[in-house]
Amino acid sequence: MSPSILLTFLVVYFGILLAVSYFTAKGSADNSTFFVANRNAKWYMVAFGMIGTALSGVTFISVPGDVGNTPGGMTDPNNFSYFQFVLGNAIGFVIIAYVLLPLYYRMNLTSIYTYLEERLGHKSYKSGAMIFLISRTIGSAFRLYLVAIVLQRYIFDAWNVPFIVTVSVCLVLIWLYTNKGGLKTIIITDTLQTTFLLLAVILSIYFMADGLGLTVVEAFEKVKDSSYSKIFIWENLLGDTRNVWKHIIGGIFVTIAMTGLDQDLMQKNLSMKTIGEAQKNMMVFTSIFVVINLFFLAVGALLYFYADANGITLAELGKSDYLYPEIALRHLTLLPGIIFMMGLTAATFATTDSALTALTTSYCVDFLNFNKKENPNDPKLVKQRNYVHLAFSVLMLLVILLFHWINDESVVSAIFKIAGYTYGPLLGLFSFGILTKRRVNDNLVPFICVLSPILMFLLTTYVLPHTAYKIGFELIVYNGLVTYLLLLITSPGKVEGKIAGSR
Repeated sequence: MSPSILLTFLVVYFGILLAVSYFTAKGSADNSTFFVANRNAKWYMVAFGMIGTALSGVTFISVPGDVGNTPGGMTDPNNFSYFQFVLGNAIGFVIIAYVLLPLYYRMNLTSIYTYLEERLGHKSYKSGAMIFLISRTIGSAFRLYLVAIVLQRYIFDAWNVPFIVTVSVCLVLIWLYTNKGGLKTIIITDTLQTTFLLLAVILSIYFMADGLGLTVVEAFEKVKDSSYSKIFIWENLLGDTRNVWKHIIGGIFVTIAMTGLDQDLMQKNLSMKTIGEAQKNMMVFTSIFVVINLFFLAVGALLYFYADANGITLAELGKSDYLYPEIALRHLTLLPGIIFMMGLTAATFATTDSALTALTTSYCVDFLNFNKKENPNDPKLVKQRNYVHLAFSVLMLLVILLFHWINDESVVSAIFKIAGYTYGPLLGLFSFGILTKRRVNDNLVPFICVLSPILMFLLTTYVLPHTAYKIGFELIVYNGLVTYLLLLITSPGKVEGKIAGSR
C-alpha cells in the first residue's frame, strides 16, 4: 500500500480530533474541565470510550500476533490462552466497581492518591503518586514506541523521515487536542476512537475471511474447530506461565493495580455525578472489553490461517507483532489496509492522550496541591497546568527516544517490565489501608516501595530460574504481598478511633 495514502488518512484523522477538541474546549478550559470534566460526564460515553484507553496499539497488534507464538520451553502455541487473563481482568473490574469506586466517591477525590494521605500519611501519599508518574510515563512511552516503529516501517521510511520527527509530530498533535479540554475532550475523542477501533476489528475479520475465500460465519466456524480456539490450560501449574490459575489470579490483581489504583482510567470514573453511574459504567465497559478481546483473538487465528495459505512466515518478519500490519498493509487490498491503520491509530492515541492527561492531573494535584488552592481555576494555575502538560509530553518523547537509542528489544522489554514491578507497591499500600486498621511507619514507606520491587526482581532473575516454577502475570500479587508484609512488620500499631479505608 502506498505510504502517501496512509499518510493522508493520518492527516484527516488528526484533523477530526483537533476539530472535536476545538468545539469541546470552547468557552470552558479551566482546571475543573481538564481534571474531572466538571463531574457531569455521561456514563455510557465514558464506558464506551474507556475501551479505546484500555486497549492500546500494542494490544491491537500483539494479541492477534501472539496466538501462534510458542513460549520458551513449550511445544504448543499460546492459542486463545490469553482469554484466561481477560476473564481475570473482568473479575478485577467488578472488584474495582464495588470496592474501590465507593471509597473514591465517598472521599470526593480528584487524584486517587490523596486517599493514601488521609489513611496512611504524607510520605505514603507522595510515594504512591510518584510510583504512578514513573510507571505510567514509562508504560505509555513504551506502548507509543512500539506502534511508532510500525508507523515508521510502513509509512515514514518511504521518505526517509527520521524517527524523532515521527514521534515528535505524534506527541505534538496529541498535546494540541488535549491541552485545553483535557478529560472533557478525551471523553469525546475516545468515544470516537473506540468506534474506529471496534469497526477495525470487525471489518478486519470480514476482510481476512474474504481473503481466505470464506464467509464471516465460515471463518468463525474454522476458528472454533481449530486448535487455536483452545482457551484453558489446566496442566503444569508450576512450569507453564499460561496455566489457568496463574492467568486468572494475575488478571484480577493486574487489573486492580493497573486500573483501579491508576489515575488514568479512574480519572474517567470520577468524572460522573454519582457512584451509581460510575458502577454502571464499569459493568458496561467490562462486558464490551471481554467481547472485543475475543474478537482480537479470532483475528489472530485468521492471520495465521492466511499466513499459512500464502507462505508468510514469522522468520521473515522478525517477530509476531509485524504479522498483522504485514498482511493488512502489504497483502490485502487498499480498504483493509486503511481499516487496520484506523484501528491502530485509534487504539494508540486513545491510550496516549488519556495517559498524558492523567499524568498532568496527578502532578498538579499531588505535587502542586491544586486541590488545596482557594481557587483551583485561577488563570495562573491554568497556565501552570498547561506547562505541566507540555513537560510530560516532552518527557514522554525523551523516554521513547531512549528506547530507540538502546535499540535492544531485550533491554527495552526489561525496562518496561521493571515499570510493571512498581505497581506492586501501590497494590500493597492500598490493600494495607483498606484491609487493616493499622498505622504505617510513614517515614519508612518510600524505602519499602523501592525495596519491594528490588527484592522481587532479584527473586525472579536469580532464584526462580533455578527452580521448576515459572512466574507469569501473578508477579504483581507477590510484589504487592511483599509490600504489605513489610508495612505490617514495621507498623507501630492500630489507628485509634479510625476505621480502615479513610479517616
